[in-house]
Amino acid sequence: MPRQGAVRPDHNPDTIALTGIPGPDDILNGGLARGRLYLVEGVPGSGKTTLAMQFLMEGARRGEPVLYVTLSETTEELTSVAQSHGWDLSGVHVRELLPDQHTLESEEQYTMYHPSEVELAATTKLILEDVHHLKPTRVVFDSLSELRLVAGNPLRYRRQILALKQFFSGRGCTVILLDDMTASDHDLHVQSIAHGVILLQHLSPEYGAERRRLRVIKYRGSNYRGGYHDYLIKPGGLVVFPRLIAAETRQTTTSAKLPSNIKELDTLLGGGVEEGTSTLIVGGAGTGKSTIAAQFAVSAANRGQKSIIFMFDESPNTLFTRCGNLGIDVESHVTTGMIRIVQVDPAELSPGELTFVIREAVERDHVKVVVLDSLNGYLNAMPEERFLTIQLHELLMYLAQNSVATLLIGAHQGVIGSQMHTPVDATYLADAVILLRYFEAQGEVRQAISVVKKRGGAHERAIREFGMENGKIRVGDSLRHFRGVLTGVPVYEGPTGPLLGDERRGK
Repeated sequence: MPRQGAVRPDHNPDTIALTGIPGPDDILNGGLARGRLYLVEGVPGSGKTTLAMQFLMEGARRGEPVLYVTLSETTEELTSVAQSHGWDLSGVHVRELLPDQHTLESEEQYTMYHPSEVELAATTKLILEDVHHLKPTRVVFDSLSELRLVAGNPLRYRRQILALKQFFSGRGCTVILLDDMTASDHDLHVQSIAHGVILLQHLSPEYGAERRRLRVIKYRGSNYRGGYHDYLIKPGGLVVFPRLIAAETRQTTTSAKLPSNIKELDTLLGGGVEEGTSTLIVGGAGTGKSTIAAQFAVSAANRGQKSIIFMFDESPNTLFTRCGNLGIDVESHVTTGMIRIVQVDPAELSPGELTFVIREAVERDHVKVVVLDSLNGYLNAMPEERFLTIQLHELLMYLAQNSVATLLIGAHQGVIGSQMHTPVDATYLADAVILLRYFEAQGEVRQAISVVKKRGGAHERAIREFGMENGKIRVGDSLRHFRGVLTGVPVYEGPTGPLLGDERRGK
């Protein structure tokens, strides 16, 4: 699968026109077929004009004559938009077809003819003159709502669109029509005659930043990437994040062990976690889930392997301090670039952008360990949480096919008891599950660790005591003389060996 903005090896510039935008060329299976008419729909503010200008600037950059026909915005307004993005429109010919101030005067009002009979003919004449003179290979009409009003009635409007399509098809010109969808009745006729239709959606969640997504509704003769694709409007233009399809990235994988370098923990896991697998570390707040994940990342860095940690719930400084007190030197590896920390604000980041950052880390930086801390934060980043499991499944499959070990952090709701649960159940998706629980013993709150699931490999079935004290992570003996540890209220059933921390209490 091509990287964002990449050109396919079989791309022919004589038959395919690149959009000039990172992402859409991948979604459109290479770009837009030349000599065809396309429709771009979207409400005001969705980025239609920005997309169209980037399309024309890409043509101008390649030495093609391009034409922007505006019926709704002035040249000054378009120039202002370009300046906000740092663009140079010197290679883009702009034809402004707006009524001037004299149309407000009474003598300029039509009496014998309907305005559409005069204005449509004049508008069409100016457009054809520009085309004959400039001979453009790319043309944008902004917008259809104005042309619809100028036409006067639906029949005249539809005939005009068909006439434009036939006129440009014989001249090898790629045409984009912009529609702001402000008409009271949405006319699907233009969709039926267009070679391709792209929809831009502008969403406003109840909380957080606005979100935008793109969908290709139709593209004749092309195996385009369907579904919704998140995108942003940044200084510099649109950035589109193609939807991840893991099946497109299948390749030969490896399954080398990635130990934590904590002997007892690696024994529990049968030697460590494997490349190409996902491990869910689940437990109550403060049980040490993030600390264990950080230990695996540091161990990988010590072996010369890169890691990336996505933090939804904690700040990097807090992680540095907490792990530093346990002898886990995350900060120095972040400084050297072996570990990268991405602070995620769930209210600001779209799922598509998060997936794109992960893909870049895997394909460009060749990371071997990915940590999502936590699934609770990942859930909050989703506009519709019922799709979380599907997206997470695609992401884990993609990482597995690239021989990346994934560590997922899941926080239980509650502290002690049998009714603890997570807001999203990912246990069936993960290849291994590490369970951390609090339990009561000898008048104190202790912690226990166990591996309750591991696909394709042997692991220890014991429940061991777990602690973070005296400057290190400690995994103790099996709690063989306790029953009900996982419930949080165990029953003592015989003599037991020393528990962690007994030595500091003089026991």
